[in-house]
Amino acid sequence: MSLPSRRRPFGLVVAAASLPMFMATLDNLVMTNALPVLHAELGATVEELQWFVNAYTLSFASMILIASALGDRFGRRTVFLIGIAIFGLGSALAALSTDPGQLIAARALQGVGGAGVMPLSLALLAGGVSDRLRPAAIGIWGGISGLGVAVGPLVGGTVVEGWNWQAIFWINVPVAVVAIPLALFSLNNDFGLKQRIDVIGAVLAGVGVLALVHAIVRGNDDGWSSVGVIGEIVAGGVLLLAFIVWQARTRTPLLPLRLFRDRSFSLTNVVGFAFSFGTFGAVFILIQYMQVVQGSTPLEAAVQTTPWTIAPMFVAPIAGIIAPRVGTRILMVTGLLLQGIALGWIAVLLSQTVPYAQLVAPFLLAGIGMGLVFAPSATALLTTLPGVDHATASGVNSTVREIGVALGTAVMTAIFVGAGGQLLPDLYVDAARPAVFTGAAVLFVAAIAALWLPAGRRPQETDAVDGGAGNVGAAGTAGTSAAAATESAAR
Repeated sequence: MSLPSRRRPFGLVVAAASLPMFMATLDNLVMTNALPVLHAELGATVEELQWFVNAYTLSFASMILIASALGDRFGRRTVFLIGIAIFGLGSALAALSTDPGQLIAARALQGVGGAGVMPLSLALLAGGVSDRLRPAAIGIWGGISGLGVAVGPLVGGTVVEGWNWQAIFWINVPVAVVAIPLALFSLNNDFGLKQRIDVIGAVLAGVGVLALVHAIVRGNDDGWSSVGVIGEIVAGGVLLLAFIVWQARTRTPLLPLRLFRDRSFSLTNVVGFAFSFGTFGAVFILIQYMQVVQGSTPLEAAVQTTPWTIAPMFVAPIAGIIAPRVGTRILMVTGLLLQGIALGWIAVLLSQTVPYAQLVAPFLLAGIGMGLVFAPSATALLTTLPGVDHATASGVNSTVREIGVALGTAVMTAIFVGAGGQLLPDLYVDAARPAVFTGAAVLFVAAIAALWLPAGRRPQETDAVDGGAGNVGAAGTAGTSAAAATESAAR
């Protein structure tokens, strides 16, 4: 359990917890605008471009629950500092990479570091401020997260266009150098419940998902009926089945299966996986469309996509505040439908000559849809679970969504490549369209699944009796909604 806490100035605590998280968030969105540049300068193939994303995503997803458990056992600040150092080292190695293989390995190392930063930053913040100031601290933390979502593409476009792609990684190094002593001085080294860490479960799940993703990535080149591809798919399935069996038998499971007896928790994870799969798989294709087909520079592409990237920053907090009154289910279903409609609309518009002005409306609709999903899903995930399960449930949901990003990116890219797509203007659009339509279809399926969620409305009599607590809860939800947007959009 935690030792008696020292109190540091409020601003220092918020800065120490938020700066590394902002660094990790900014870096991911910076990366998206660099993909076409990396294709040109490193000679990276479409498959290698997706591994620049998936190497981070898979290592992050594999390590996030382990990092949280290590923080409970050895001290949250200790693991947080190690995560910052690893992320900084991975950033330096990424900047020094001279071929796609080196960059993929460096991105995987960044993912390991990010897993030590993202889940622990909020816990350290909550433990470092008084109960009275905690809602304000969480709100500021969430706002900084949302700011990373909003300015990440703009910073990336400016840096790549004005300097070089290596600079998007170099900027993390001085931030890490400043963040480590700041965290040492400002944050308490809190401890949690010390349990045995489920390393076997982590290996089974991580290797199983990696095998499936790798099989999907190589399916078009090696042939879907080839022994290697089929073997990897079978091996991945067997490992994931073994993971489930192991979770049912071990005393300290990485993924407590009893949580899935809760309908809200189970369906929120199904929706979260499908949302990440459909949305961010399609985004991977569309990010490159702006530069490859539209001919935009990295900075122009960043500015052009701001209706999509900035909207969640404003919509998610509002959704978090009104969710107790209108219900989480209606907000999530509406958000999924809007996002699916937006992707379908974009897929119809895709061409080599479509004016950018015609893309603004679906971009904005997509951003509104994302914002309506983020905050209510965080509430729906935890609403019927006891407090003791909240940390584990949040970690499980983050892992499930990250796996959805990795599989969605792999599947959409496989559809794109299978349709003859290449990073050339005349060979991009016809192959991108079916991939984006697939993303829209998955989101519509997610909307149907979300109809079975509990309504998620807070009884009116609770408002009257517990108005003060409700206000604090609303503030916390509003503050963390931008952070939820960050974690998903960053991937």
